Order: sequence, then structure tokens, then C-alpha cells
Amino acid sequence: MFSKILIANRGEIALRVIRACKELGIRSVVVFSKEDEESLPVHFADEAICIGPREPSESYLNISRIISATEIAGAEAIHPGYGFLAENEHFAEVCHSSGIEFIGPSHETIKKLGNKVQAREAFIKAGIPVIPGSGVVKDKKEAVKIAGELGYPVILKATFGGGGRGMRIIRKKRELNSLFNVAQQEARISFGKSDIYIEKYFTRARHIEFQILADKFGKVLHFGERDCSIQRRYQKVLEEAPSVFLNKALREEMGEVAVRSAREINYVGAGTIEFLVDEEKNFYFMEVNTRIQVEHPVTEMITGRDLVKDQILIAGGERLTYDQKDIKLKGNSIECRINAEDPERNFTPSPGKITTFHLPGGPGVRIDTHIFSEYTISPYYDSLLAKLITWGRDREEAIVRMKRSLEEFVIEGVKTNISLHQRIVENERFKRGDFYTNFIEEELMK
Repeated sequence: MFSKILIANRGEIALRVIRACKELGIRSVVVFSKEDEESLPVHFADEAICIGPREPSESYLNISRIISATEIAGAEAIHPGYGFLAENEHFAEVCHSSGIEFIGPSHETIKKLGNKVQAREAFIKAGIPVIPGSGVVKDKKEAVKIAGELGYPVILKATFGGGGRGMRIIRKKRELNSLFNVAQQEARISFGKSDIYIEKYFTRARHIEFQILADKFGKVLHFGERDCSIQRRYQKVLEEAPSVFLNKALREEMGEVAVRSAREINYVGAGTIEFLVDEEKNFYFMEVNTRIQVEHPVTEMITGRDLVKDQILIAGGERLTYDQKDIKLKGNSIECRINAEDPERNFTPSPGKITTFHLPGGPGVRIDTHIFSEYTISPYYDSLLAKLITWGRDREEAIVRMKRSLEEFVIEGVKTNISLHQRIVENERFKRGDFYTNFIEEELMK
């Protein structure tokens, strides 16, 4: 097992990994930009190394500086967290060639899954149900032909995309003619390549993902599902586990497919197999996220497993010491992503200094955050302030606790989306479990 791990990230996920390291008896080293010099990860890590100015390209995305910091600190492994370099195959490859353990899948696996078209083709060959769609589309003429065969609406996606970027819903042929070049340009700007492909778009669908862990000895386990259907502009806003939409039989079937998918690509580490489920409960593979997810706490709350600790143990060569039958789903959990953004101004980011700060508490309440009173929210990084997670013996209790916790949560000095979350958990359709990926647009943005 490792004696020292470097954390190549910031904010709440860096703090989350530091806590896991402490419980495992592993020393932690956190890298930081000059902007984050007074941050909690810097305060609580065993060591901290400044790697550059506030611009991500000069700090958290600077591979050579991160590798140098790892070598100076004498760390044997790097935990990338999520975002930044977490799914960068070149970073994983440089770690490998430098003799540093990358806490995640191999660079070959990341590369294979980063190309969404290649991943689709691999899973189709393996007999995994995949959303009807295409390979890389060469030009507008071919796009029109494919869209006609699939039937409108369709969605254009960046082949190397992720995080909801580079996606365009096309409802009519004339929209495809006008937006095809725009989608290519967005893909090029966001991901460096203009390749796009087309999938059938389901207007009423659930976004369901399965958490998996796979060790280096071939054991793959799933930890049930998370329902991530509450989204805005393809970005997840609220997640819950388990999904009210799935029954026991469908959960078992999708879980088996998730495990089979991971085995098919010899996956190692923590990952998420993402599916789209239509109104008739037909499910289709979408993609694999090759990292720990922002929403992993809801899975931890209903399974009692520490996924980050298990992720580190796997990277250190340890076997998973439990089996699928040992993973029991207990109760319900909900996570609200609290962001520094202004719902009244089209959710524009709201950087600035926090002047008043009060955390909710009580039974069944967990908060993952890196902020504190007088903390300054930087415009250079993601706007995530905190993850508010509640657990209940059933879904109704989890919702009631979330409603109470949102009322208690006080953040002043910057705008937040707490009011949006209050509207969601108080909505009757949400309470009934009657929602799809377009819920916010349909129900709350009228």
C-alpha cells in the first residue's frame, strides 16, 4: 500500500481524498495554485506544494508541474479527483511512464472510452444495448440522411465530449442544416477536435448510472444506481439513490449489464456506467465515466461503503474483500449541488467573498464542502460550493430532510442556487417521482 499520495485537484474533492488518506494511514500531499493558498485542503493535507498562478493551464492542468511536485514530495501515487486531468489519457500515461501510480483506470482504457464512437462500437460488439445512432458523421449531407433514418428528434454530440458540452438537440431537418456546423465548431473549441456523431433523442427519458468498482484481479462489483435525471443544460443538478423509477428486476438486469460492460474493457478502479432509460423502461448504454463522480456520496449513504478509500486500496493492489451479495441498498439518499450562480440572471456565475455562512445539520445530513466564512469564490474555477446530502429510511424522509436542510443552509455574499433546489424538492411531480431529463425546463422554467 502507498505511504504517500499526491492529490492533483482542489476544493471539496481534494478535501474528500485527504480524509480518506487519513483514515487509511496514508500521508497526503495537495498541490495548489496561488489563488488557493488559504484553502482548507492546503490547511488539512500533511504537505502542500504550490504549482503556479491561478490560471488552471498554469497550475491544475499543468502536467509537468504536477509530476515534478509528486517526485519532490516522494509520493508513489496521484489521485486526480474529478475534472481537470481526471480523464486525461496523456496524464495517466505520463504517470505510468514516470513510475507513479495513477489512481484510476489505465491510459489505454481512458483513451478507448474517451472516444464516444469507439466506445459505442465496442459495446455493440459485446451485445450491450446502445442508443440508436451513428459513427463519426463526415458532413451535413450524411447527417441529414442519418437523422432521417433515426427519426427526429436527434442529438448531435462531440465524439470526444463530456460534461454536457458540445451537444445540440435537433427537432427538425432545417435545424440540422443550420446547427451542424455550429456543433462542429463547439466540439473543436471545447475538445480540440470537430468530430461529431448523432444519436436518437428521447424526449422523456431518465438518466440512470451505475457505480462500479473493479480490482486488479478481475472482480467487478456494482453498488446500485443513481438517478441523475434532474438536469439543466445537460448538467446534473440533483441526484438520488436508488431510483424511484426502477423496480428490483430492472435494477438487477442493469447492474449485470454494468458489470459485464466493465469486464468487457478490463476496467480497473472506480467508474460509472451511464444509461438512458425510456418511458417503457428500455435502457441503453450512453458512456463510461472513468473517475470518481461528484455524486458518489448518495451511493455511499445507501451502501455504507467508502468508495474513495476502496478506490485507493484497489490502486494499491488490494483485492476487493467483499462480494456482490454483500452490497445491500438501505434507505434513500439525495444530493443537491450548491453552486455560486444567480438563478435570477440565467444562472450566471457569482464569484466573491462569503460574508455569512451556516451549515445545516441533524440526523441523516452530510455536507461535502471546502468553503467557510470570509472564503473568496474565484471566477477561475468551477462554481460548486458544496454538496448537500440527506439520507432517510425511505424517499419521503430523505426529501423532508433535504427541505429542512436547504432552509437551514445560509450562504451570503454571493448568489447561490439554493432557491432552485427548494423549488425542486417542493414540487409535487418530483415528490411523486414523475420526472425526466427535461423536468427543470418543463416544470420550473416556464
